[in-house]
Amino acid sequence: MRDIFETIKSIPGPLGQYQGNADGYFMFPKLEGEINPIMRFNGKDVLVWSLNNYLGLANHPEVRKADAEACAEYGMAYPMGARMMSGDTIHHKKLEQDLADFVDKPAGYLVNFGYQAMVSIIDVMCSRYDVIVYDSEDHACIMDGIFLHKAKGGKSFVYPHNDIEKCEKMIGMAEKYIEKEGGKGGIMVITEGVFGMAGDLGALDKICELKKRHSFRLMIDDAHGFGTMGPKGAGTGTHFGVQDGVDIYFATFAKSMAGIGAFVASEREIVDHLRFNMRSQIFAKSLPMPMVKGAMKRLELLQNCPELREQLWTVARTLQKGLKDRGFNLGNTMSPVTPVYLQGDIAEGTNLVVDLRENYNIFCSIVTYPVVPKGVIMLRIIPTAAHTLEHVERTIAVFDEIKGKLERGEYRKEMPNMNLINKA
Repeated sequence: MRDIFETIKSIPGPLGQYQGNADGYFMFPKLEGEINPIMRFNGKDVLVWSLNNYLGLANHPEVRKADAEACAEYGMAYPMGARMMSGDTIHHKKLEQDLADFVDKPAGYLVNFGYQAMVSIIDVMCSRYDVIVYDSEDHACIMDGIFLHKAKGGKSFVYPHNDIEKCEKMIGMAEKYIEKEGGKGGIMVITEGVFGMAGDLGALDKICELKKRHSFRLMIDDAHGFGTMGPKGAGTGTHFGVQDGVDIYFATFAKSMAGIGAFVASEREIVDHLRFNMRSQIFAKSLPMPMVKGAMKRLELLQNCPELREQLWTVARTLQKGLKDRGFNLGNTMSPVTPVYLQGDIAEGTNLVVDLRENYNIFCSIVTYPVVPKGVIMLRIIPTAAHTLEHVERTIAVFDEIKGKLERGEYRKEMPNMNLINKA
């Protein structure tokens, strides 16, 4: 018999195997200072394009004031206990109803963490008789919810990313499976509003069209769409004009709201069912009051300050157009998320990012195989309302330079300052 600890030490995992060279620099980097486009990294000021702070609310003076006042009035402990037992307040109730009203749903439910909540929602909504049909590029939280569903005997079918013909085929297979099993189950289709890695949109309009020929419910994770998409920032469903066809709407506060927490919105009976059955909430402490009051201020600004969203899109569109005009491949993004695809191996990508951070003072995230195919380097840029057009102009010029270096093979040899990684 093996010792579990010894097994863990011998199998670091797909990311852990790179810990020696990546920890503190590529993984778990430490950005310091005020949350702004310019922050400190590895001892120098860098222009940061890696923060999910779409509307620039993280350091907004009204948000900082609301957070501080709520901390002073309530502390971080109130309310004590889980909401079902002793942790409910009128402020929690008001926030979740305000959120539901904003996204055009009858009722909402406030939850502590997005990832945790999505797993729990899938578990509560789908019995072992039900079938889940999902997009192949769905977020890890959805995948973990599906794994839990399958562990209790449930069935699922996956369709290639945004392939509506295959989606309909999978729905048809789900219908046949349910019929064969006695007709006890139903179908839940799960996709994202904005896919956070590539920036493209879930085909919500086309999926909703399928409802004319099939019976199923649609749930979307709109973490990156809430606050950024639609005429008022109310999400990707409103962008397509199909919010009525979205049966369960889910979004987090970690992106546009620059906070902690999440919410789910749907019919009141469905929300009540979640309230009384979501184990991740029933057995977890209520969201602390400073986070609730802070979220209320953030929602107020999101609704009443359209100039923040307008600035975000001005920055995003200028950046994306400038990069495309210089021949960069941005994939199919239709959101502020800006992936830049380059040709090169992992070693070249490593050297390129070190060059970006150490010599050009630009910080953005890098994605390599197996997230993207072998031979592809993806630099993921997240524009925000806090960025300026000067930041955009500087970044485009730098990307032009690094692209030239990559094509000339300059990143095939180790960068002179690679040793700085171990000091991070």
